[in-house]
Amino acid sequence: MATQPASQASLLLQKQLKDLCKHPVDGFSAGLVVEENIFEWSVTIIGPPDTLYEGGFFNAVMSFPEDYPNNPPTVRFTSEMWHPNVYPDGKVCISILHPPGDDPNGYELATERWNPVHTVSMGKSAQMKSVRDSKEGMRHLDHI
Repeated sequence: MATQPASQASLLLQKQLKDLCKHPVDGFSAGLVVEENIFEWSVTIIGPPDTLYEGGFFNAVMSFPEDYPNNPPTVRFTSEMWHPNVYPDGKVCISILHPPGDDPNGYELATERWNPVHTVSMGKSAQMKSVRDSKEGMRHLDHI
């Protein structure tokens, strides 16, 4: 029974990666870390113009759980990144990447957290728009 969700997740991730390649998001590219593992993506975010990150290339790894899309991926920058929502080890901490439902600490609304209808492309489009629209660069990366 545990293989069924992984199979569904695998098919969904294959479709989302194919869609992302067919309809790319400006300033964002993705591929597989290892060809045989659809659950680990290598991503590059290009720093948008008129931000603190302009001209930069920022690499990260997106790791998807076997029960995706019921739970969110994790994102960890492998490039050096200074941002208040990025820990020193590169792990990204933003509301959209927190599990769905109510925040046990009461800091986030359920609507700010992961929702299984989100897609990689939707999330990255919103993040990139947020970065471009922000005079302070990626400060507002988590406002999706």
